[in-house]
Amino acid sequence: MIAKLRGLLDSTGLDWAIVDCGGVGYLVSASARTLRKLGHAGDPVTLFTDMWVSEDKMQLFGFADQHERDWFRMLTTVQGVGAKVALNLLSALSADQLTNAIAAQDKTALCQADGVGPKLANRIASELKDKVAVFGFGPVSAPAAADKGETPVAAPTSAAADAVSALVNLGYKRLEAFTAVNVVVQRLGAEATVSDLIRAGLKELSQ
Repeated sequence: MIAKLRGLLDSTGLDWAIVDCGGVGYLVSASARTLRKLGHAGDPVTLFTDMWVSEDKMQLFGFADQHERDWFRMLTTVQGVGAKVALNLLSALSADQLTNAIAAQDKTALCQADGVGPKLANRIASELKDKVAVFGFGPVSAPAAADKGETPVAAPTSAAADAVSALVNLGYKRLEAFTAVNVVVQRLGAEATVSDLIRAGLKELSQ
Protein backbone atom coordinates (compact mmCIF):
# COMPACT_ATOMS: atom_id res chain seq x y z
CA MET A 1 0.00 0.00 0.00
CA ILE A 2 1.38 3.40 -1.03
CA ALA A 3 0.23 5.94 1.59
CA LYS A 4 2.26 9.02 0.63
CA LEU A 5 4.42 10.36 -2.17
CA ARG A 6 7.17 12.96 -1.86
CA GLY A 7 9.08 14.04 -4.92
CA LEU A 8 9.13 16.52 -7.81
CA LEU A 9 6.13 17.43 -9.91
CA ASP A 10 6.70 16.10 -13.41
CA SER A 11 3.47 17.15 -15.15
CA THR A 12 -0.26 17.57 -14.65
CA GLY A 13 -3.45 17.12 -16.67
CA LEU A 14 -7.14 17.75 -16.26
CA ASP A 15 -7.53 15.25 -13.42
CA TRP A 16 -4.08 13.74 -12.91
CA ALA A 17 -0.49 14.45 -11.98
CA ILE A 18 2.80 12.60 -12.33
CA VAL A 19 5.14 12.78 -9.34
CA ASP A 20 8.80 11.88 -9.91
CA CYS A 21 10.10 10.03 -6.85
CA GLY A 22 13.77 9.20 -7.33
CA GLY A 23 13.37 8.68 -11.07
CA VAL A 24 10.11 6.72 -10.85
CA GLY A 25 7.03 8.57 -12.09
CA TYR A 26 3.82 7.87 -10.19
CA LEU A 27 0.56 8.69 -11.99
CA VAL A 28 -2.07 9.88 -9.51
CA SER A 29 -5.67 10.95 -10.06
CA ALA A 30 -6.56 14.05 -8.08
CA SER A 31 -9.22 16.69 -7.53
CA ALA A 32 -8.92 20.07 -9.22
CA ARG A 33 -8.47 21.58 -5.76
CA THR A 34 -5.39 19.43 -5.08
CA LEU A 35 -3.96 19.98 -8.56
CA ARG A 36 -4.12 23.76 -8.10
CA LYS A 37 -1.98 23.45 -4.97
CA LEU A 38 0.83 21.48 -6.62
CA GLY A 39 2.53 24.37 -8.36
CA HIS A 40 4.64 23.96 -11.48
CA ALA A 41 6.74 21.23 -13.05
CA GLY A 42 9.92 20.72 -11.05
CA ASP A 43 8.42 21.93 -7.77
CA PRO A 44 8.74 19.66 -4.72
CA VAL A 45 5.39 18.13 -3.77
CA THR A 46 3.94 15.84 -1.12
CA LEU A 47 0.71 13.93 -1.70
CA PHE A 48 -1.23 11.68 0.62
CA THR A 49 -2.51 8.76 -1.40
CA ASP A 50 -5.09 6.02 -1.56
CA MET A 51 -4.41 3.01 -3.76
CA TRP A 52 -7.18 0.92 -5.31
CA VAL A 53 -6.33 -2.54 -6.62
CA SER A 54 -8.66 -4.61 -8.77
CA GLU A 55 -8.21 -7.69 -10.94
CA ASP A 56 -7.29 -5.70 -14.03
CA LYS A 57 -5.62 -2.52 -12.75
CA MET A 58 -4.10 -0.51 -9.95
CA GLN A 59 -5.03 3.14 -9.48
CA LEU A 60 -3.46 5.75 -7.22
CA PHE A 61 -5.36 8.79 -5.94
CA GLY A 62 -3.53 11.81 -4.54
CA PHE A 63 -4.63 14.43 -2.01
CA ALA A 64 -3.16 17.68 -0.75
CA ASP A 65 -3.88 16.75 2.88
CA GLN A 66 -5.14 13.87 4.99
CA HIS A 67 -8.51 15.55 5.54
CA GLU A 68 -9.27 15.45 1.82
CA ARG A 69 -8.15 11.82 1.62
CA ASP A 70 -10.41 10.91 4.54
CA TRP A 71 -13.34 12.62 2.83
CA PHE A 72 -12.60 10.69 -0.38
CA ARG A 73 -12.74 7.43 1.54
CA MET A 74 -15.95 8.49 3.29
CA LEU A 75 -17.68 9.62 0.10
CA THR A 76 -16.92 6.36 -1.71
CA THR A 77 -18.79 4.40 0.98
CA VAL A 78 -22.02 5.86 -0.42
CA GLN A 79 -23.73 3.72 -3.05
CA GLY A 80 -23.40 5.39 -6.43
CA VAL A 81 -20.34 7.43 -5.49
CA GLY A 82 -17.29 6.05 -7.24
CA ALA A 83 -13.81 7.52 -7.33
CA LYS A 84 -14.62 9.93 -10.17
CA VAL A 85 -17.71 11.39 -8.48
CA ALA A 86 -15.86 11.66 -5.16
CA LEU A 87 -13.07 13.63 -6.84
CA ASN A 88 -15.67 15.82 -8.55
CA LEU A 89 -17.21 16.60 -5.16
CA LEU A 90 -13.79 17.43 -3.72
CA SER A 91 -13.12 19.65 -6.73
CA ALA A 92 -16.36 21.58 -6.26
CA LEU A 93 -16.35 21.80 -2.44
CA SER A 94 -13.59 21.96 0.15
CA ALA A 95 -13.63 19.50 3.05
CA ASP A 96 -15.09 22.20 5.34
CA GLN A 97 -17.74 23.10 2.78
CA LEU A 98 -18.70 19.44 2.49
CA THR A 99 -19.02 19.21 6.27
CA ASN A 100 -21.27 22.27 6.37
CA ALA A 101 -23.35 21.16 3.39
CA ILE A 102 -24.05 17.75 4.92
CA ALA A 103 -24.70 19.21 8.37
CA ALA A 104 -27.15 21.66 6.78
CA GLN A 105 -28.60 18.92 4.54
CA ASP A 106 -27.98 21.29 1.62
CA LYS A 107 -28.43 19.05 -1.43
CA THR A 108 -28.13 22.03 -3.79
CA ALA A 109 -24.53 22.60 -2.70
CA LEU A 110 -23.68 18.95 -3.37
CA CYS A 111 -25.22 19.19 -6.83
CA GLN A 112 -22.49 21.67 -7.82
CA ALA A 113 -20.27 18.65 -8.51
CA ASP A 114 -20.37 17.04 -11.95
CA GLY A 115 -22.22 13.75 -11.87
CA VAL A 116 -24.21 14.54 -8.73
CA GLY A 117 -27.94 14.94 -9.29
CA PRO A 118 -30.70 15.55 -6.73
CA LYS A 119 -31.24 11.85 -6.01
CA LEU A 120 -27.56 11.12 -5.37
CA ALA A 121 -27.12 14.36 -3.40
CA ASN A 122 -30.00 13.32 -1.15
CA ARG A 123 -28.40 9.90 -0.59
CA ILE A 124 -25.01 11.44 0.24
CA ALA A 125 -26.53 13.93 2.68
CA SER A 126 -28.70 11.30 4.35
CA GLU A 127 -26.09 8.53 4.65
CA LEU A 128 -23.24 10.77 5.84
CA LYS A 129 -25.16 13.04 8.22
CA ASP A 130 -24.53 10.81 11.24
CA LYS A 131 -21.20 9.43 10.05
CA VAL A 132 -19.31 12.71 9.79
CA ALA A 133 -19.05 13.12 13.57
CA VAL A 134 -18.30 9.44 14.21
CA PHE A 135 -15.40 9.44 11.77
CA GLY A 136 -13.92 12.73 12.88
CA PHE A 137 -15.51 15.09 10.35
CA GLY A 138 -17.81 16.66 12.89
CA PRO A 139 -18.18 20.24 14.05
CA VAL A 140 -15.04 22.33 14.00
CA SER A 141 -14.21 23.59 17.48
CA ALA A 142 -14.51 27.35 17.90
CA PRO A 143 -10.82 27.98 18.80
CA ALA A 144 -9.46 25.87 15.96
CA ALA A 145 -11.77 27.45 13.41
CA ALA A 146 -10.98 30.93 14.64
CA ASP A 147 -7.25 30.26 14.25
CA LYS A 148 -7.85 29.44 10.57
CA GLY A 149 -10.20 32.37 10.04
CA GLU A 150 -13.11 30.00 9.43
CA THR A 151 -16.62 29.97 10.85
CA PRO A 152 -16.87 27.29 13.56
CA VAL A 153 -19.79 24.89 13.25
CA ALA A 154 -21.98 25.02 16.32
CA ALA A 155 -23.56 21.92 17.76
CA PRO A 156 -27.09 21.74 16.37
CA THR A 157 -29.97 22.61 18.69
CA SER A 158 -33.74 22.46 18.22
CA ALA A 159 -33.94 26.26 18.27
CA ALA A 160 -31.17 26.55 15.70
CA ALA A 161 -32.85 24.02 13.41
CA ASP A 162 -36.15 25.90 13.69
CA ALA A 163 -34.41 29.20 12.94
CA VAL A 164 -32.74 27.73 9.85
CA SER A 165 -36.10 26.42 8.61
CA ALA A 166 -37.68 29.83 9.16
CA LEU A 167 -34.97 31.60 7.18
CA VAL A 168 -35.27 29.06 4.36
CA ASN A 169 -39.03 29.72 4.28
CA LEU A 170 -38.20 33.42 3.89
CA GLY A 171 -36.33 32.62 0.69
CA TYR A 172 -32.72 32.18 1.80
CA LYS A 173 -30.68 29.20 0.61
CA ARG A 174 -30.33 26.48 3.23
CA LEU A 175 -26.54 26.71 3.41
CA GLU A 176 -26.71 30.51 3.79
CA ALA A 177 -29.30 30.18 6.56
CA PHE A 178 -27.33 27.42 8.29
CA THR A 179 -24.12 29.46 8.21
CA ALA A 180 -25.82 32.62 9.50
CA VAL A 181 -27.56 30.81 12.37
CA ASN A 182 -24.32 29.03 13.18
CA VAL A 183 -22.52 32.37 13.55
CA VAL A 184 -25.34 33.72 15.71
CA VAL A 185 -25.36 30.66 17.99
CA GLN A 186 -21.64 31.12 18.57
CA ARG A 187 -22.29 34.72 19.58
CA LEU A 188 -25.52 34.38 21.60
CA GLY A 189 -24.99 30.93 23.06
CA ALA A 190 -27.07 27.75 23.06
CA GLU A 191 -29.73 29.33 25.30
CA ALA A 192 -30.87 31.78 22.60
CA THR A 193 -34.52 31.47 21.62
CA VAL A 194 -35.79 30.81 18.10
CA SER A 195 -36.94 34.42 17.81
CA ASP A 196 -33.53 35.70 18.89
CA LEU A 197 -31.79 33.47 16.35
CA ILE A 198 -34.09 34.45 13.50
CA ARG A 199 -33.74 38.17 14.24
CA ALA A 200 -29.95 37.99 14.58
CA GLY A 201 -29.73 35.63 11.58
CA LEU A 202 -31.56 38.11 9.36
CA LYS A 203 -29.16 40.83 10.47
CA GLU A 204 -26.21 38.54 9.70
CA LEU A 205 -27.57 37.77 6.22
CA SER A 206 -28.12 41.44 5.43
CA GLN A 207 -24.48 42.39 6.03
